[in-house]
Amino acid sequence: MKTRIILREDIPALGNVGDVLEVAAGFARNNLLPLGLAMPYSEEGMRAIEKTRAEAEVKRAAQAIEHEALAARLASLQITFEEKVNADGHLYGAVTSKRIAEQLVAQGFELPDSHIRLPEPIREAGEFEVPIHIHGDLTANLKVWVLATHQDEAIDLDEDSEEEAAPEGLDSPAESSQIDAR
Repeated sequence: MKTRIILREDIPALGNVGDVLEVAAGFARNNLLPLGLAMPYSEEGMRAIEKTRAEAEVKRAAQAIEHEALAARLASLQITFEEKVNADGHLYGAVTSKRIAEQLVAQGFELPDSHIRLPEPIREAGEFEVPIHIHGDLTANLKVWVLATHQDEAIDLDEDSEEEAAPEGLDSPAESSQIDAR
């Protein structure tokens, strides 16, 4: 059974202040009404909530402007990470959403790492566009540069160099074994 309610507060999953919704009776009775998030539908209730609804719309419009400005600032921002890489160009570690969030906080942006929509950690050097969730459907693309600072040479463990195995002053590994036998 459904019941009609009027929302008193913005609830992201349901709607905004003043919206008239039909929800399950148990949800309204056990959750929304006791917490003061909604009130039963009536014409008197609609008149009472109109002022609150108008104030909430003005507040949402101001927040939308702030969110647009934040998205524009993030889109113009570039973050650089200097990472060590191996001979194949793969990072020894990874650039994760948490590390990106820490860099954003250091630059004055207060965004949780859950808003950084990095599909998987970055594991190679290059330039990447990372989507940042701002609010609702609004996202900004942040440019992330991962620079290689040091490339280790690949070491082939299958081939042992005879020259490296001989102690200094000896010409061959055979002379080395003769000295050890004495």
